[in-house]
Amino acid sequence: METLSPTQVAAFNAVRARLTAEERARVDIASVEAVEPAVTAAPHWNFDLPAHAADRALGPDATDALRRALVATWALELPGRAKQAALPGEVMELYPYWLDRMAEFLTGAAETDAPYDADHWAKDVRMALVLSVPGALTQTIDLSSPMGPGQVVRNGREGHGWGQLIQYVRAQGWKKPWLEVHTESRQLADFNEAGWDRAWATAAAICKTRPELAGMIGSSWFYDPPLETISPRLAYLRLNPLKGGAFIIHQGPAPIHSERASASSPTRKALIESGEYTPSSWLVAWPRATLIPWAEQRKMALEMAEAA
Repeated sequence: METLSPTQVAAFNAVRARLTAEERARVDIASVEAVEPAVTAAPHWNFDLPAHAADRALGPDATDALRRALVATWALELPGRAKQAALPGEVMELYPYWLDRMAEFLTGAAETDAPYDADHWAKDVRMALVLSVPGALTQTIDLSSPMGPGQVVRNGREGHGWGQLIQYVRAQGWKKPWLEVHTESRQLADFNEAGWDRAWATAAAICKTRPELAGMIGSSWFYDPPLETISPRLAYLRLNPLKGGAFIIHQGPAPIHSERASASSPTRKALIESGEYTPSSWLVAWPRATLIPWAEQRKMALEMAEAA
């Protein structure tokens, strides 16, 4: 992706065109002022900080129309940012799909003046500024996230194993940044085994071009071991990384995990409401030393299957 398509350009400009000239000038100023603080904040554990930087640049009375126009403005500049980031082909080939979805979302929301959900706003800021990049059709990948030693040590103290600490030390996980995967709830086109394997393989491709990275992490209730029996169709989410050399860290239960785990499954919802199951969040960490070989083996297997 070296340029946007004419349809994408027209869509992003249409979002801007809904503003007054004064509002567009305000967005243009914010589009410059917000970049440095957003980029500086991006490696922090708080995913939302770049969006907070964008809000500060827009001002305390910023409307959702201004926010949509700011994302559209950055989206028009995205090809240049992606080129500067020197991203691998596995990422670049996904951009047309993601930009089509972003254009559809922004134009649809602008036409109806729908509220800009805070999570969507945070994700769109990161995507437009190339702080997060496409990993597959449903997953995005943050280009820099921390993984402190505290949770790894706590995992061992709480009886979940000390082997993870050894793997963490080998990966130098306390001093190297990690990639981090997120699910995009607005587009679940490949929330399946093939899609998730593609996301992990995309992360491996990024790691190959960036030796400073420790690997990739992901945090969610759907890595919870009991799901292997409660929701066996989701078992691949945890088992595939583990089989490939990843390790998992227990993070614990919270109301948000119960809410999300019960949202799409009557079975899980009933077990949660009865108290028979309390979802816990787990962090999956896949060090580059095992992630890259896994991705290379996957690629070879896919090529052999296509040739057969």
